[in-house]
Amino acid sequence: MAVAVFSLRRRALLTAAIALGASGAGVRCAFAAPLPGSKKTPAAPPPPRPKLIALDPGHGGQDPGALGYNGTAEKGVVIAIARELKKQLEAGGHYRVFLTRGGDEYVPLRERVARAQAAKADLFLSMHADSHPDSSVRGASVYTLSEGASDREAAALAARENHADAIVGGMHLGDKPDNVASTLVAMTQRGTVNDSRRLAETIVHTFGRNGVMLLPRSHRQAGFAVLTSPDIPAALVEMGYLSNPQDEKLLTIKQHQMNLARALRASVDAHFGAPSAIRKA
Repeated sequence: MAVAVFSLRRRALLTAAIALGASGAGVRCAFAAPLPGSKKTPAAPPPPRPKLIALDPGHGGQDPGALGYNGTAEKGVVIAIARELKKQLEAGGHYRVFLTRGGDEYVPLRERVARAQAAKADLFLSMHADSHPDSSVRGASVYTLSEGASDREAAALAARENHADAIVGGMHLGDKPDNVASTLVAMTQRGTVNDSRRLAETIVHTFGRNGVMLLPRSHRQAGFAVLTSPDIPAALVEMGYLSNPQDEKLLTIKQHQMNLARALRASVDAHFGAPSAIRKA
């Protein structure tokens, strides 16, 4: 009799334990399951792409550019500095960089701009080293597109016979009458020229702060073909005069090349408000 009672009690305890376990599992499942009507947490958006910087080392191939007091060719000096600047810009992860010419090749001026436009660059820096009949002239300067040249470019681009595929500031010009296209280009280019001027002033300020010798009236304006993209802020940097023996020597010294690249990198940072430099859509 006692054995039977014990057996019954054990069966009751086992039944209670199983029921309790099932109840606990139900509670756990209830907590794990989402509440009716609740929304899933949205996935974090992907990080924005870095800004794309187009570096344009002047001349190349059969065109050596300026020749120095002691025979230094401009094309070799500027591509060395461009490669150093590319390395410095890419090191922080905030920028992607491409060169309009990767080696000693000749690239027409308009083709340089076209390559930057095709890549949807956010900034265009053309890098040069000048010469002057007076060998005492030395120092760096920065050029942006002049207003007169800007107006001529806007009219020329809008009036081209084959602008069916032209896109300026995200706007297709192919279906626009010439007068409308000209107005759209001019409006876009006006904003771009203003951005370019701010970039130039930043470069001048940064060069001066980093001990780079500057010409008087360091920010100048001209109608250089490489500055004519209507929707990419652009500046042409003359980093010194190869016709001056002191500038020529400095421009061939690795440390000075690194200093120039560092100042230009700081200028790009300041222009985009780094460290959070984010590429345009």
